[in-house]
Amino acid sequence: MNKLYLWGIIITVLMLLFTYISVAGSEGGLNDDIVNMLAITGAVALVLITVFVVIKYVRQMQVDSATGDLADENWDGIGEYKNEVPTGWAITFLLTMIWGMWYWTVGYPVNSYSQIGEYNEDTAAHNAKFEAQYKDITGDRLVEMGESVFLAECKVCHGINADGIDGKAANLNIRIDASSVKHVIENGSNNQLLGFAMPMPDRNGLMNANAGYAPITDAEIEKVSAYVANGMTGEGADVYAGTCAMCHGADGTGVDSMGPNIKKFDTALVTNVLNFGKKGSIGAMPKFERLNAKQKEAVGAYITSLSE
Repeated sequence: MNKLYLWGIIITVLMLLFTYISVAGSEGGLNDDIVNMLAITGAVALVLITVFVVIKYVRQMQVDSATGDLADENWDGIGEYKNEVPTGWAITFLLTMIWGMWYWTVGYPVNSYSQIGEYNEDTAAHNAKFEAQYKDITGDRLVEMGESVFLAECKVCHGINADGIDGKAANLNIRIDASSVKHVIENGSNNQLLGFAMPMPDRNGLMNANAGYAPITDAEIEKVSAYVANGMTGEGADVYAGTCAMCHGADGTGVDSMGPNIKKFDTALVTNVLNFGKKGSIGAMPKFERLNAKQKEAVGAYITSLSE
């Protein structure tokens, strides 16, 4: 007997034996339960069909040889036969296409029930109820809500005290540090901190009016970075006035539709970061779509309160 057939018989017997032991040892065992009987019948059929198909094609690979005319093209001496697509393959492919069209239009149309759709509807309804219930919260209560949301969503990166966990994320107790300012000046920015795209040029596009509109130098970058990080105090005021004030305001609190507030946090600024995400000197922060508008406003109020 061919070794292939012998191995097929051995594997079939072992798999059927394993199936018998599994069913006999389960709760209910081999009784007259129709479900158990169907399961056993299906398992036996699956084993027999699988072994038969494997033996058939392995045997075919052992003894068959390819025939037919080769196509003119070849790749590294490997050619392709001009054989027609097997009839069974063609029929199966056609039936799959027909089944697919039936499935999407009749069997399970795209507008039918789905757990994801139900979840999205429930989430939207909850957010609407939440915003209606808390829409009038302001002041200290809004800050308290923001602290709760921060501890649930933000502390993983920014730390429970919002100090950035040793530089792993921004320290939110201050508006910005010198390294972040320097990074933005050197590389530019388009973080949509105003709620829309308003790109800031890199150092090659920044000119110091006090120096006759000359490109900003390394020394000036160091000075103005420290100046901004220190809350608009110390050396660098002249560089800031000649290079940055036009967009960010003389006091750093921003100019509408021109530049964001770089002196201190405000609710709108934090909300825009949560809406659009942000890239900076230490990496990228994702946007937080799972928070609703009131939660983002609350987080903005809480973070603003940290540096007041």
